[in-house]
Amino acid sequence: MTMKTIQIAAESHTDATVEPSRSSLPRLCIVSSGREPDSSGTMLLELMEKLPATLPCIVQIREKQLAAASLLNLSRRVKAMGEASRALIVLNERIDIAAAAGLSGVHLPESGCPPDKLSRLRHNMLIGKSAHSLESALDADMLGADYLIFGPVFDTPSKRRYGSPQGLDKLEAVCHAVGVPVFAIGGVTTENAKRCLSAGAHGVAALSLFYDNDNVSGILTNLQRVLYR
Repeated sequence: MTMKTIQIAAESHTDATVEPSRSSLPRLCIVSSGREPDSSGTMLLELMEKLPATLPCIVQIREKQLAAASLLNLSRRVKAMGEASRALIVLNERIDIAAAAGLSGVHLPESGCPPDKLSRLRHNMLIGKSAHSLESALDADMLGADYLIFGPVFDTPSKRRYGSPQGLDKLEAVCHAVGVPVFAIGGVTTENAKRCLSAGAHGVAALSLFYDNDNVSGILTNLQRVLYR
């Protein structure tokens, strides 16, 4: 599939899709592993099969290593499964592919395109943004992001090379300063997720919690109890 084909498909994505309300966003965001070898999405789809029918969530496809055509095919597979599990599917950065696949939105890294620059392309899609400082969070909010993912809040091995974790105090400052839902990420567990909510977070986001654990079903059940009690 050529990029021209993707562009044509993206342009056909109309306002027929209703944008999810910010206030009604799920409280759990599952980030894909970044290790999918191809468009089959085996690891992510196996994880989604374990989602309780009563647990709404956002699934963020974050597979930077895949070529555009493979990413489109993966997005379509994940969207098809998401329709059965009440999941909102968002794709990292590639708003053209997200639109072509009919996804719910796109997620931008902190250094990515400003949300307001995508207004002409977004139609009814959500635009999320990662933030690692209060200044970045305020900028993303001002420029039209629908939600933020802030972190790392707690210690996590994959982020140690970037310095100390942000901590709950900084999470609380961000949550109180912006007007959009904030998801806490980085070292989130079933034990500390409640502390993130107490600091003002709308919900939590995680990656290794689901991929580096043998009891994913139990984790999802416990998270549902914490996030929606």
